[in-house]
Amino acid sequence: QVQLVESGGGLVQPGGSLRLSCAASGIIFSIYAMGWYRQAPGKQRELVAAIAGGGNTNYADSVKGRFTISRDNAKNTVYLQMNSLKPEDTAVYYCNGKSPFTTVNDYWGQGTQVTVSS
Repeated sequence: QVQLVESGGGLVQPGGSLRLSCAASGIIFSIYAMGWYRQAPGKQRELVAAIAGGGNTNYADSVKGRFTISRDNAKNTVYLQMNSLKPEDTAVYYCNGKSPFTTVNDYWGQGTQVTVSS
């Protein structure tokens, strides 16, 4: 059974920081591309950051320079370090795993709430 379990969300003030974690099980983690998506109420889900198994990363323009995605293959965990948080970062953040096999659908975590407010 594949599971992606997010943690680390919460309430922070603008300018603050949070680190999200996503622990994966049931997959060969090191060969999966991992990503973080977010969805605010009434908005489409959007890609925030992604990291390939080998470590190459991509970021949404809105978070470049503020967020850092990383992975620890030994722990089957992907992280999202979020600094200089803004109110517009408020959303449910979802962990995503992309299989190297094209016939296998993406896997998703259940999400963790991030609220940035003073």
